[in-house]
Amino acid sequence: MLGTLALVGSPNSGKSTLFNRIVEERKSIVLDTPGVTRDRIYSRATWLTKELTIIDTGGIEIKANTFQNEIRAQAEIAIQEADVICFVLDGKKGLSGDDRAVARLLYDCGKPIILAVNKIDSLAEVADAGEFYALGLGEPMAISAIHGIGIGDLLDKVISLLPEKEDQEYGDAVTFALIGVPNVGKSSLANRLLGDPRSIVSPISGTTRDSIDTPFERNGRRYVVIDTAGLVKRGKIYEAVDKYAALRALRAIDRSDVAVLLIDATKGLVEQDKHVVGYAVESGKAIVLAINKWDAEKHLPEDEKNFREKIRTGMKFLDYASVCFISALTGRGIDILLDYVSKAAEGYRRRIPTGILNDIIREAQVYNPTPDFNHGRLKIYYASQVAVAPPTFVMFCNNPEFAHFSYTRYLENRLRESFDFEGSPIHIIYRLRK
Repeated sequence: MLGTLALVGSPNSGKSTLFNRIVEERKSIVLDTPGVTRDRIYSRATWLTKELTIIDTGGIEIKANTFQNEIRAQAEIAIQEADVICFVLDGKKGLSGDDRAVARLLYDCGKPIILAVNKIDSLAEVADAGEFYALGLGEPMAISAIHGIGIGDLLDKVISLLPEKEDQEYGDAVTFALIGVPNVGKSSLANRLLGDPRSIVSPISGTTRDSIDTPFERNGRRYVVIDTAGLVKRGKIYEAVDKYAALRALRAIDRSDVAVLLIDATKGLVEQDKHVVGYAVESGKAIVLAINKWDAEKHLPEDEKNFREKIRTGMKFLDYASVCFISALTGRGIDILLDYVSKAAEGYRRRIPTGILNDIIREAQVYNPTPDFNHGRLKIYYASQVAVAPPTFVMFCNNPEFAHFSYTRYLENRLRESFDFEGSPIHIIYRLRK
């Protein structure tokens, strides 16, 4: 796993086209779960066996208005988060005032910068990239994102500049990341878990600057809590762009087994909660939903049930996640939360013996025969668990095209009924038996 690449530039320079081109080069499976709200500004990509995080940003223009301030702030956040900056330029339009404005943002960022002159679609146009030397940011590279010209050379250079990220080894400790929108109580919860104020707690959103890994023990079990950073309110970075706070959580989620999404009980489920948890879902992490600030108001006995139903309805794609009600301020429900985290981590790494697994799959087909679909009926001959973290099962069958999504869901439910996978996703893959 390498570091993070950010794409910045003026409007219509082709950043999103380049982003899509790079992401499409990845060879691993991209999870497309219905109901997950995504703001497609970040993703993982793979090049020459190296995996990196890539951030797309909006175009920056000179004219000042509220929308442009947010785009500029978004780019500044990406620049902070990135290890390498790819400055995407429009080779057909030539050097512009907007390009110079972006360059001024980059001069003092202290990060390696690659000038990618886009829309150079033929050898005859390569010389047009020369005028971008005037920016004083190094040698321009001629590319065409739409045609794929020069992308390999660009990615080779990116890989050479990105630092390798070493995974911290914590042995048998349960590693979990605290994620959520700004001011939801992540640092307060971390402090409550640790028993002392190791992170700065402030009512002002976005005061945590970096992700902090802290080992601790509780009830005889070892844990590592990763307190993910919020936005930094510095310069022209405003909380109006807090939907980009998810960028701060990417590395923390990558390092964890379990993502604990904190939801503010006083505000209820908000759309940004789906944005924040979306990356954890795509990464296949175990997930626990913690409803924080439950002590802020008086509640009737049925309020927990009603709130839980609203959460389930609003995030149907997380029906496997545990839900608990806590107060980071008073410590209410903290032990229950850690029990859920431990349970989710155990399910996340659970391996089922092949013989028992196949007994369950055979019984499932007897009790509920597969339906006709795509002019055929699915026949599963045998199953094998090929991975943990998350548990991944391959169903060897007569034709994967005959597998209806409803039957896949049925098999998943049977596995959950037979084994304890609460909090952990399950992946089912069909393969043709040869």
